[in-house]
Amino acid sequence: MDLEEAEEFKERCTQCEAVSWGLTDEGKYYCTSCHNVTERSKEVINTEVIPHAQIKALNRGLKRKNNSEKGWDWYVCEGFQYILYQQAEALKNLGVGPELKNDVLHNFWKRYLQKSKQAYCKNPVHTTGRKPTVLEDNLSHSDWASEPELLSDVNSPFLESGMESQSDVHTRKSFPISKASQSETSVCSGSLDGVEYSQRKEKGIVKMTMPQTLAFCYLSLLWQREAITLSDLLRFVEEDHIPYINAFQHFPEQMKLYGRDRGIFGTESWPNYDDIYKKTIEVATFLDLPRFPEITEDCYLHPNILCMKYLMEVNLPDEMHSLTCHVVKMTGMGEVDFLTFDPIAKMAKTVKYDVQAVAIIVVVLKLLFLLDDNLEWSLSNLAEKHNEKNKKDKPWFDFRKWYQIMKKAFDEKKQNWEEARAKYLWKSEKPLYYSYVDKPVAYKKREMVVNLQKQFSTLVDSTPTAGKKSPSSFQFNWTGEDTERTCFHGHSLQGVLKEKGQSLLTKNSLYWLSTQKFCRCYCTHVTTYEESNYSLSYQFILNLFSFLLRIKTSLLHEEVSLVEKELFKKKYSVTKKKSKSKKVRRY
Repeated sequence: MDLEEAEEFKERCTQCEAVSWGLTDEGKYYCTSCHNVTERSKEVINTEVIPHAQIKALNRGLKRKNNSEKGWDWYVCEGFQYILYQQAEALKNLGVGPELKNDVLHNFWKRYLQKSKQAYCKNPVHTTGRKPTVLEDNLSHSDWASEPELLSDVNSPFLESGMESQSDVHTRKSFPISKASQSETSVCSGSLDGVEYSQRKEKGIVKMTMPQTLAFCYLSLLWQREAITLSDLLRFVEEDHIPYINAFQHFPEQMKLYGRDRGIFGTESWPNYDDIYKKTIEVATFLDLPRFPEITEDCYLHPNILCMKYLMEVNLPDEMHSLTCHVVKMTGMGEVDFLTFDPIAKMAKTVKYDVQAVAIIVVVLKLLFLLDDNLEWSLSNLAEKHNEKNKKDKPWFDFRKWYQIMKKAFDEKKQNWEEARAKYLWKSEKPLYYSYVDKPVAYKKREMVVNLQKQFSTLVDSTPTAGKKSPSSFQFNWTGEDTERTCFHGHSLQGVLKEKGQSLLTKNSLYWLSTQKFCRCYCTHVTTYEESNYSLSYQFILNLFSFLLRIKTSLLHEEVSLVEKELFKKKYSVTKKKSKSKKVRRY
């Protein structure tokens, strides 16, 4: 018996209430006063002092550890809070200012916890089973000004530890991270409220999901007017620069996740542009956010700047930028009130800044080349002949040559993208299981899958897998030394424009509209097309820009129709006053 090694055991004896313990030969604690032997045992490594005690003690230690392997007691919103923290850190690594995490996203999340009655209210949903009462303030109307701490709390960083905010003392009171008894822990989920959360359907409450985390990130980027569009955000998610797919595997080891948590935090589909766009408006409206900072001409999200960016991306001439700016001015799509997001407005909607800019470029291409599989090739013949005769002068833009080079680059890029998606491993490194009993089986299956993948990869391809590529705002590079990939940025549009007085007009005087409904209302003489009869050049341009933005072609086509509607509505109203005989299609 060894009294010195038993000194660390400070519990009172259940019979005599003395604190005087010793160790038996089997490694169990016994009371030296009444000789009562407990079931508690000590893990002993020194077998010379107590022979044959190491195996018995270790075996009991493992059995006793099973009770504590369930980890921390945590709630679902804490899991989303941790994911938001990781996403904010990823955006910071991409060059976004730290104030997005510490100020904007932190305050948006606090606002959500209050509006969803999970914290910052008198009776949060986690404290009792009944419906909580909200704060005395009326939250159904815009009360952002009445709670300045949600906007001005700049001294409290957002989740410095990844789990808690240093200033959220009152949050811990109403939303405790407690050591609850095992009877309170959900047996169907790792989180305490996983089952309840998956079944909760309360009217007027926006339920947090994985796509909602991207909506929060985009709202924060939009508030800060950062140089990241929604399509860029989703592409960075696709390239694993921002945690989204299997984001739960970054949880601390003590946050056990299984059962109903699978359906809450597990996702096996890529985020959709239109879906995240709608959820962004939904979240902003639910949070009752004020009018966002104005989008002016010097902001990255202004169509004039985005048009220049996408013109460079798809290798089009720089001279087209002046035409896109002219279309932006005529349609009024560059005005501050049109671009600035206001969730409190009656018709709350935000502009699809990247899709709008691309649609403007498509409209300009139709104005210049008509894109009917006829005129663009005739103009290309003229440009080709001029460039052969005047090799020392500034070359004219050759649409046919651009089409051939761009199509080859696009096909290669799309093929690599499809192969990367096909090879993507949806299974996480941290296996998900339905119940705690299934954990050993899940980990064993995961281990077998990893071993098989290593064996097959060795047999199929001996070359090492390429690592994650560095993030970039551009997907195409036209500044390299590859002679086959001509850069058209410096080419001239002189072959498709003509001078008339002090202004330039397009040689093409025709235009076809994308929507039959609009054509019937304003210009019945313009030939209309069905979607299945679009020209090959127009279909290629739609596919090219849709791939860049990771959106559906139909979404871009709708945005092109909206730009045309605004452009020709104002153009028609002007020409009608001058002369009814003049055609609206003349630009």
